[in-house]
Amino acid sequence: MKVTSTLALFVLSLAVLGGCERDRMSERGFSLPDGDSVAGRDTFVYMQCHQCHFIEGEQFPVLAGMDPPYVELGGKVTRVKSYGELVTAIINPSHKLADGYPPDRVSEEGESHMYVYNRYMTIQELIDLVMFLQPYYEVVVPQYSYRMYP
Repeated sequence: MKVTSTLALFVLSLAVLGGCERDRMSERGFSLPDGDSVAGRDTFVYMQCHQCHFIEGEQFPVLAGMDPPYVELGGKVTRVKSYGELVTAIINPSHKLADGYPPDRVSEEGESHMYVYNRYMTIQELIDLVMFLQPYYEVVVPQYSYRMYP
């Protein structure tokens, strides 16, 4: 009897653990080394990210014949902009389109207007660029107004 219950418990444990397999596409456990924010700023300019993006408080060289940048990076957010989210936004810009902008301004048929730099940007440039961008996001507690009933 004891052997049967132990065996049943073992089989049940294997079934439970088998169901806990991680999603292969999960960002959990994803981590790159720290980068250099100064080099990241240089990458931002070199890759001409300032053609479409601006960061409050930063001044970038003016690009001749271009419209002013229109998609803000950084600013106040209600949750932490994770390392993985920033990496994903750079290497897969159509994954999540910028909120708060007219759809035709940032995409066409669901595809981001942002150029895909994957074949031109080194991993070190990506790491440095994320290190440059991340501090510009300020997490704030959302403010809600509640109606008070008598």
